[in-house]
Amino acid sequence: MSQSLPQLLPLFPLGGAILLPGEMLPLNVFEPRYLNMTDDAMAGEKMLGIIQTRPGGAKDRPALETIGGAGRIVSHKETDDGRYLIVLEGVSRFRLVEEEELQTPYRVGRVDWSPFAGDRQGPDVMLGADRDRLLQLLQSWFNAEGLVTDWDAIAHAPLPRVVNQLAMGAPFSAKEKQDMLEAPEDTQRLETMSTILERRLAEGAGGSAN
Repeated sequence: MSQSLPQLLPLFPLGGAILLPGEMLPLNVFEPRYLNMTDDAMAGEKMLGIIQTRPGGAKDRPALETIGGAGRIVSHKETDDGRYLIVLEGVSRFRLVEEEELQTPYRVGRVDWSPFAGDRQGPDVMLGADRDRLLQLLQSWFNAEGLVTDWDAIAHAPLPRVVNQLAMGAPFSAKEKQDMLEAPEDTQRLETMSTILERRLAEGAGGSAN
């Protein structure tokens, strides 16, 4: 199946945003270069690579992380003022090998899918994972931060979906999101998230924000 994925991938650099396999990411596209990128994607394989920025590089061309998440455009609407409202469905993570110098206003990467072949085989069932421990940590953190969520929905949703949606949508730092993105499998992502939550709670109790 990996042979069907493109070697060259349009890159959408975003700080604080990740895309995991099987999850949905809505985007409001308004910059001309990314409108162009979306047009080109829609005319081709409908694939975009979401990749976080990191310190370094130029203001209009920031440095990029090595690992990103690719998605396929499954919804595309144009607004009256010329923006695109699109939804990406996560397909697989990728490793950015190098950027290609092409005649496009947006960035394009040569990517390697092989480290994440398991992404196309469905979610990890997380056998033996401690859902109760995660929920306790989440409830303590949400209470400390004044956050609100649907705990009944979380309690009944498949654990991999809970972990992945929280990794994408909860107010973790860009570094924490990247750590969860790079976790080899869902089970390790759960452990990474639990460690992050434990650290945040301990920092809050100890009065430290670092």
